[in-house]
Amino acid sequence: MKFLQKKLHEIKPHFEKGGKYEKFYYPFEAIETFLFSPADTVPNKGAHIRDAIDLKRLMSTVIVAMLPCLLFGMYNAGFQHYKAIGQDAEFMEMFLLGARLTMPIVVVAYAAGLGVEFIFSIVRKHPVNEGYLVSGMLIPLIMPVTIPLWQVALASIFAVLIGKEVFGGTGMNVLNVALTARAFLYFAYPTDISGEVWTYFGDAAAVDGYSGATALAVAASSTGDVVQSLGSAFSFENLFYGFVPGSIGETSALACILGALLLIFTGTGSGKIMIASVLGALGMGFLFNVWGATPFMEMPAHYHLVLGGFMFGVVFMATDPVTASHTEKGKWIYGILIGVLTVIIRVINPAYPEGIMLAILIMNVFAPLIDHYIIQANKNRRLRRATV
Repeated sequence: MKFLQKKLHEIKPHFEKGGKYEKFYYPFEAIETFLFSPADTVPNKGAHIRDAIDLKRLMSTVIVAMLPCLLFGMYNAGFQHYKAIGQDAEFMEMFLLGARLTMPIVVVAYAAGLGVEFIFSIVRKHPVNEGYLVSGMLIPLIMPVTIPLWQVALASIFAVLIGKEVFGGTGMNVLNVALTARAFLYFAYPTDISGEVWTYFGDAAAVDGYSGATALAVAASSTGDVVQSLGSAFSFENLFYGFVPGSIGETSALACILGALLLIFTGTGSGKIMIASVLGALGMGFLFNVWGATPFMEMPAHYHLVLGGFMFGVVFMATDPVTASHTEKGKWIYGILIGVLTVIIRVINPAYPEGIMLAILIMNVFAPLIDHYIIQANKNRRLRRATV
């Protein structure tokens, strides 16, 4: 690593002002500071807040938190493949097959999105925004393993351009970038992002009676007891651990919880938003249990926490520090409404049983309004105290 650092230091003058490649300084700077800590620091004297972390390291923490979801997703992709074709396979066979299917999606998402970031940094002459370090991993994890790579590239470009750059870049976007990519594909190419697209078959044929439907699809179409309709394949245990068809990184609630613990422990993600979202989903689920007008309403409320991408969305996307609420009370309101809306969308709208994606996007739009009223209420309360 010292050799690489030395070489970067030697060629750096060519990218600085007056150098031959001056216009490419910010892409160079992005690569250099991603690999190594910045050389420029604050003075040793004076009033400064000193911390060992910068924004790139903060984003790296989120990526580390997503690794359990990524690694399990690789294994589950292979597991679902061999299960679908009725063949036995060793752990490494499943994992390596899943890795072979998953890694190209990750590479394409990063290449397409960062390509747009680099172009904007050159044109606008500003540093490369670090936010895409996380978005570039989130996008693959919310995709089916069968998604065409050109769609991954198109969605990543669309998300960076329309979801972020038109608003001014990282820190200015209204909508979560990864969910913008998912929503784009859902409405532009619905047959490749919904339905029975979650299992890779390769050249083999599925065994008789195999269905690639997700647990949410089964629950939404159930005409009787939902838990009975889900059966042993979609038992609560399987749903919790993640041995079910679904997006690459969304199936395992356990992997999401491991990521959540790291985010909360490091102060990177808001535990309030996560807990509030869970409480909102449970509360709305209990209300539907009381109403009981349809079988889906009667499904035990705690199943909503392990169905679909609820836990993944709550942990990694609802807590996005740019698009979430920032006030302490606002975080509780924001999170509770995400949970409530997720269950409402799932149960009321049979055409779209997932719910968490639209719930987060809707609350992204309302987050600034929530914070506005919280801050205004605080001001009014203080003004009343001042006049007493």
